[in-house]
Amino acid sequence: MEIRSVFDPAFKPYGRVVEGYPVDGLLAALKTPPLPDAVAYTPREEALHAAADAQAIGEALLGGMPFQLGWCNGHNTRLNCLEYHRDSEFNLGTEAFILLLAKQDEMENGVLDTAKVRAFRVPAGVLIEVYATTLHYSPCHADPAKGFRCPRAPTPTSAFPARPTRWTASSGRATSG
Repeated sequence: MEIRSVFDPAFKPYGRVVEGYPVDGLLAALKTPPLPDAVAYTPREEALHAAADAQAIGEALLGGMPFQLGWCNGHNTRLNCLEYHRDSEFNLGTEAFILLLAKQDEMENGVLDTAKVRAFRVPAGVLIEVYATTLHYSPCHADPAKGFRCPRAPTPTSAFPARPTRWTASSGRATSG
């Protein structure tokens, strides 16, 4: 699988690079949650909400809607699930990470051919938006020695994902369910 940069024009259907916001406070706050050998996800982390500029960034990126800041940390090399939300999700990493993405409209009868999944590398400290129509899940680490630490800035709807898409190893196909 070819891994492209989020700065590559091929990323545009899936999301965008977001510039002009201070992220150092969020990145510093993300150093405290654990970095497990597997993947761990916390939808809301008070330390991230208390970080410098967190409130201003959340309000600006989500147009004043209520939001929650959580994290997804760990080590991952697999496509074992895909999901989408009703709102965009914002991702930022203390280390470079890789997102495996597909478009919701590429599904046929609730099934996604995983050959349509694309990989994009997000450099450390780069804030991105993943559009609501983009299938995604846990990041993959770019460096196994470092893992990944990603604060996520979704709206509260992320606690209740809309029809997650599951990948079945036996069929090599993803199904909604």
